[in-house]
Amino acid sequence: MSASLKSGMAGNRDAFAAYICDDNALDVLRPVVIELGWQPEKCNKGGLRNAIQSLSVSASPNILMVDLSESGDPLNDINALAEVCEPGTVVIAIGQVNDVRLYRDLLASGIHDYLLKPLSANMLRDSLNQAQAVFLAPRAGEAEGVKRHMSTAVIGTRGGVGASTLATSLAWLFATEKHMPTALLDLDVHFGTGALALDLEPGRGLTDAIDNPSRIDGLFIERAMIRASDNLAILSAEAPINHPLMTDGSAFVQLQEEFRHSFEMTVLDMPRNMMINFPHLLNDINVVVLATEMSLASARDTIRILSWLKTNAPHSHVVIAANKVQPGAAEISKADFEASIERKIDVTIPYDQKAAANAAKLGKTFVDANSGAKATGAIKQLCARVIGIGTEEADAAEETGAKKSLLGGFDFKNLLAKKKDAPAAQPVE
Repeated sequence: MSASLKSGMAGNRDAFAAYICDDNALDVLRPVVIELGWQPEKCNKGGLRNAIQSLSVSASPNILMVDLSESGDPLNDINALAEVCEPGTVVIAIGQVNDVRLYRDLLASGIHDYLLKPLSANMLRDSLNQAQAVFLAPRAGEAEGVKRHMSTAVIGTRGGVGASTLATSLAWLFATEKHMPTALLDLDVHFGTGALALDLEPGRGLTDAIDNPSRIDGLFIERAMIRASDNLAILSAEAPINHPLMTDGSAFVQLQEEFRHSFEMTVLDMPRNMMINFPHLLNDINVVVLATEMSLASARDTIRILSWLKTNAPHSHVVIAANKVQPGAAEISKADFEASIERKIDVTIPYDQKAAANAAKLGKTFVDANSGAKATGAIKQLCARVIGIGTEEADAAEETGAKKSLLGGFDFKNLLAKKKDAPAAQPVE
């Protein structure tokens, strides 16, 4: 169903509808539905597949209850349901499989609640009341005032300098210690390790976004992102390496735009080749953390990237983080490195192979797994520096009477319009 047709039906939405497999569950549900002032006729016989078929030709309700009892692959079927649901629909699933992993996966996919059969009136009443409260609550960006948003890109000067380790650690610190709702976007679509570092399956959210940029909206973000914690969500991928993904980069821009409305912090783990293919991704980045090592090749590429950033992202604050530093074992001294790049290193992070191995074994970010390590202390300094830059920008914006978010006034619609007339798409390497 086209987006325009779905939009046209939005005004005809029912308050509630249910698709239930068995009569016993329907007999328990209908009196509760009547008690809440809804139509019992909206309690339909048939499970998730029937719901998908019905909603493909009619507007979805505000609150939707679906029975997964007859579904052989609940998660895949839930993704199919997302294709036909209106944005903002609150979905409650019912099933008979008592599995904690399934419960967590369903919640991560965007389901509001999962109820286990046999149903009780009290169970249904509580879940439906909560769903109604969620639907009526102000959506992201509709609350009073506009939340400040900050965006940080982590770029490595060379492969293996630890940029992904820093990106995942910073995202964890922003979310856990700074209590900022944080989105982590791993832009290495074939070999990304963001989800791996958090012991999560990456899912298909990022590849789906690249293949279908028009689908990206608030509901897509809610369903596609994998939750690592209450304040941290990740969008990552393990795309097949024998299938280059063709994209003009519009999906990445749209994702960043949606993150502005749903999160307070965006962290981009950005491979350096992405700067070449999609330079516009840095148009609204507040801080670029440039991860480097103390080598001649890294010094050369730091100089080149700094020059590129000065031309292509002059608004971004650049923080240089020397990672995996081993005193006496570097190719080039700190003094010579700083002289060659003509600026100071902002943060120096010591090399700690044992701590890195410990994080990998535990399936945690480096800072989460090694709270007492010296390297963790240095990464926390880096986090504080990034937050400090954001605070300074916010204060400056208030002083000048600026009413925009920290991302500024980049014209996303104009960019996407231009992209439609751009040359053929480029493969993501």
